[in-house]
Amino acid sequence: MTDETETLTRTAPDSGAQVTLPVHTDLLRLATAGSVDDGKSTLVGRLLHDTKSVLADQLDAVHRASADRGMSTPDLSLLVDGLRAEREQGITIDVAYRYFATPKRTFVLADTPGHVQYTRNTVTGASTAQLAVLLVDARKGVLEQTRRHAAVLALLGVPRLVLAVNKIDMVDFDESVYTRISEEFTEHARALGYTDDAVVTIPVSALHGDNVVERSERTPWYSGPALLEHLETVPVAPDPHDAPFRMPVQYVIRPRTADHPDYRGYAGQISAGVVAEGDEVVVLPAGARSRVSKVDTPDGSVARAAAGRSVTVLLEDDLDISRGDILATAETTPRVTDELDATVCWLAEKPLQPGTRVLVKHGARTVQAMLTELSARFDEQELSHVDTPDALQLNEIGRIRLRTAEPLPVDDYADDKRTGSFLLIDPSEGTTLGAGLVGTPLGPLASAVAQ
Repeated sequence: MTDETETLTRTAPDSGAQVTLPVHTDLLRLATAGSVDDGKSTLVGRLLHDTKSVLADQLDAVHRASADRGMSTPDLSLLVDGLRAEREQGITIDVAYRYFATPKRTFVLADTPGHVQYTRNTVTGASTAQLAVLLVDARKGVLEQTRRHAAVLALLGVPRLVLAVNKIDMVDFDESVYTRISEEFTEHARALGYTDDAVVTIPVSALHGDNVVERSERTPWYSGPALLEHLETVPVAPDPHDAPFRMPVQYVIRPRTADHPDYRGYAGQISAGVVAEGDEVVVLPAGARSRVSKVDTPDGSVARAAAGRSVTVLLEDDLDISRGDILATAETTPRVTDELDATVCWLAEKPLQPGTRVLVKHGARTVQAMLTELSARFDEQELSHVDTPDALQLNEIGRIRLRTAEPLPVDDYADDKRTGSFLLIDPSEGTTLGAGLVGTPLGPLASAVAQ
């Protein structure tokens, strides 16, 4: 993190005037999750509206659409639910990414679906989150889908949770309702491995704005921060610059022009660590070694680059490197293996059984594989596990072993999320079947690997 600032120009929704504010380059990646109709999209819309992060024409369109539906106040969820099917059904289907900023911090927010059918999209949206806002309806409390999402967030290693007890106005701002829900969820989060300082609960009304951007006078019994205040001040773990260098190769750049006849660069985003001129690196899975001769970026060459930055790495030697290979520090390399012990969240209607043939998409590389063992199924409701189940059904989490047709360079997910994760794909239809995490599972799932 840094104290340097940049400027952000926004259009105020009330006047249409251009407003320029200093914006800290401190970045927080967050995701929303929760059950259907808990008000996720409305909450995100409220954040965008009240932080003046909405263009005037967007807000006008929301006002018109809301009036056409006979609503007296604007439906702020329309700021997020962009798909036609989402607007017609009143539910979130796809992951909607929104970018906004305050003078203190910049945010990348993934609004994920609540319907159990779209759990796979929740996994996608939360996979890079540093914090998740999990919503519950104050009238309904903690539901089965709430517990499922909390387990998925723990599985993905999302370090911090905010429980937003939404629609608190619908229970007359009753403190006892909020306290009961807060205590129940906090206990569940503890069982998932979260410490008390990693979980914050806030009573909110996304519809009316209570405790979203500013603290509400209608909850005098609540002494904590408003949601935005917490998001602006919560500690953010820095990118893993001190971790071993990892960069999956996305493209091989060879312009072959008169100005660059011999240029050969390997482009990708650094997933962990730092790369610098002169560093010795290894190319996996082949194992060839070389040294970095140059690090290019869209803004020119740099002496070094760290995790999260997209770069093109040039090497001293002319090696056979292609899309899907991984550049890694020669000192600490990923393990290259054709057998993966992993935790998988199964996202398909048809069950996963031993003997099932799949495609494994690891970074930019896709290989054939077969499930050789299903050792455990995790019950996210009871926080227990069942040994050697016959199959995994839709949205179930389990421990598996895969044998791949070609060796893959992998790290444990706990060490590197990019090189430690993969997708399972249907080889005949090309659809996503599941999301897998290499290595020992996190939190209470760890007991499922005991044999």
